[in-house]
Amino acid sequence: MQRPPTLAALTCAAVLVLTACGGGGKDTESPTTPAGVTAQAGSATSAHVMWNQATDNKAVTGYEVFQKGARVKTLPATRNMVDIDQLTPETSYTFTVRARDAAGNLSEPSAAVPVTTPAPTPEDHKAPSRPLKLTIRADGSRAATLSWVRAGDDVGITSYDIYQEDSRIHSVSGNETSAHINGLRPGTVYTFTVRARDAAEKSSADSNAVDLTTPSAPGAPPSTAPTGLQATARKGKVDLSWTPPQTSGPVKEHQLFLNGKLATTIVWGATPPVGTATYTMTVTDKPGTRYSIKLRARLPDGKWGDFSAQRTVVVR
Repeated sequence: MQRPPTLAALTCAAVLVLTACGGGGKDTESPTTPAGVTAQAGSATSAHVMWNQATDNKAVTGYEVFQKGARVKTLPATRNMVDIDQLTPETSYTFTVRARDAAGNLSEPSAAVPVTTPAPTPEDHKAPSRPLKLTIRADGSRAATLSWVRAGDDVGITSYDIYQEDSRIHSVSGNETSAHINGLRPGTVYTFTVRARDAAEKSSADSNAVDLTTPSAPGAPPSTAPTGLQATARKGKVDLSWTPPQTSGPVKEHQLFLNGKLATTIVWGATPPVGTATYTMTVTDKPGTRYSIKLRARLPDGKWGDFSAQRTVVVR
């Protein structure tokens, strides 16, 4: 007579079935291949490589940049651009990018992008002039296009660097006067500037700043960011003015951030200003010090709202 299977045998069989079906198995799925890879010469001895973020069934943990099959940079998943230094002037290079996940799976190499470093300019001692008349156009709720008037330089512009607040997020060739920015979030305030860079790695001053509030996602609540922020530097002081957000009740507090860090909380008490709010900040840093300034309001429900656009001033 055939005996029924024991509990141990049934458990073993269940484990085998689960393993065969992939339950609890090792992650063997590779990330998607990085797309949109570009390479721009930053100087006679450097190149700037950028790409769009890849995706993975679990999570992308990093990127690897290769020059003709040799890995030259390893980066965390939060980075999608890098400067490659110590290159040779007047030389052609080809770069590819691969994404990596926590299990060590690598994506296929991206499309190879070529770049040629320019000739060295040892006599270039003058920085470019700043780009002029920067404008911005929203392309839906997640992208935008920037345009500007070409800068000038005694030797030549190598690239234009696009900054979102104080972080460089994109670069284009010195022959271009526009840039497409993607990966934005709906219903968010952004501030952009552009700097010109020459082959000697000298950068211009910032262009004028432009603000963009991306359209909100369908059904999303309206923005709670203060609007119309203006900052004017005078000797030992910075004068601020802005319009608090429209809410269901009075806005009595704002947080003031300098260079990305909380500096103070502005409190008006029981009677906050109607319409435009103003505040004068005393500064003790030496003339020429650069401040990046933005605000956010405490909403009637006690939560902090969205950040305003950012303004930059230089201490007098």
